[in-house]
Amino acid sequence: MAATSWSKAALSQAVLGFWQLGPVAAREWTTRFPSLLGCQRRSVTCVAGGAFSGPLLASASRRYGQNSALDRFLGLSQPDSSLTSRIPAVSMHRDEQDLLLVHHPDMPENSRVLRVVLLGAPNAGKSTLSNQLLGRKVFPVSKKVHTTRCQALGVITEKEAQVILLDTPGLISPVKQKRHHLELSLLEDPWKSMESADLVVVLVDVSDKWTRKQLSPQVLQCLTQFSQVPSILVMNKVDCLKQKSVLLELTAALTEGVVNGKKLKLRQAFHSQPGTHCPSPAAKGSNTQSVGGPQRIGWPYFQEIFMLSALSQEDVKILKQYLLAQAQPGPWEFHSEVLTSQTPEEICANIIREKLLEHLPQEVPYNVQQKTIMWEEGPSGELVIVQKLLVPKESHVKILIGPKGHLISQIAEEAGRDLMDIFLCEVQLRLSVKLLN
Repeated sequence: MAATSWSKAALSQAVLGFWQLGPVAAREWTTRFPSLLGCQRRSVTCVAGGAFSGPLLASASRRYGQNSALDRFLGLSQPDSSLTSRIPAVSMHRDEQDLLLVHHPDMPENSRVLRVVLLGAPNAGKSTLSNQLLGRKVFPVSKKVHTTRCQALGVITEKEAQVILLDTPGLISPVKQKRHHLELSLLEDPWKSMESADLVVVLVDVSDKWTRKQLSPQVLQCLTQFSQVPSILVMNKVDCLKQKSVLLELTAALTEGVVNGKKLKLRQAFHSQPGTHCPSPAAKGSNTQSVGGPQRIGWPYFQEIFMLSALSQEDVKILKQYLLAQAQPGPWEFHSEVLTSQTPEEICANIIREKLLEHLPQEVPYNVQQKTIMWEEGPSGELVIVQKLLVPKESHVKILIGPKGHLISQIAEEAGRDLMDIFLCEVQLRLSVKLLN
């Protein structure tokens, strides 16, 4: 059984504004882009509907644009080989992103590929883990449930291996979907993802005392229906636990005491090293007709177990190496410069929605409609975005704007910083609030 070492590391210090890059990655960026170190931050003043400008990276943006992903695969530039392992940015231009998605992959002869589906209950940390695995924040993250509203795709490409991450909405029951008037995608997308999966990563939030002692019925149903797909268990947020003994109890319950076809010795949980790929008993054709019984709370067919904090780069790196190692011989699906299948506009809308969920109370953020009015490149290479936030009640207008416009200003500032890190250019984000007619 594989398990990561116990980690209590806090969030890594941000370097040059890049989201949750650790010290190693920071040194790499310092080495590869020394010119960025000369960029100066300027103070930000923002009122309701005002503009947000991030650090002055316009010159760096223009330099990056001239050596963009599109330029590279069209043969218009010859990048230094030392840049091949860097984390790609997402283009601010939809046409360039679209071209990247359809362009023939630049794969080596010995290419390998793995399609991974992340399953878990709402708010288990799937998007946070996906962002850490990708090395850049492209999926929205919030403490509120149902932040991810539909299937999103991320791509990890290192050397000859490509791992495709399918970040699915949290699995919910049809009853909850109808009761809360949620999109049908929240119910259907996880199941659709399983049809093309090579590996399933089941994520459990071990800090949630109410849900951690058993897999949700929806997760178990999904695992049962696709029992031929190998699966691993990731126990997330272990840094929130004060007693390690709790992990042993949870491991026994969530796996029914069996991992990779072997009876689990609980003390292995803190001493074993990541193992090699080995099909689970279910993948070997074992009879799983009875695994969906009403008394089942765990899944005895996990190949491996990982205990980690999705906020810890050290922990996530071990899982990432495991996933890359599981990639099987086959053609890549995407060019190496593709980080996500989302359009720039979708990323922007999701990031702003994340901030709304974080800062607005109760049901208010779920009733906000977003409408992009402007999306264009400015004269200095900056990205100019104007978006209207439409709300159904006058009281919601006042809540969203906040006292003296401070709240809408904070939302614009935080979203603008995230977008700058995704697109690697200066971002001017202007938000306004309007009452729905």
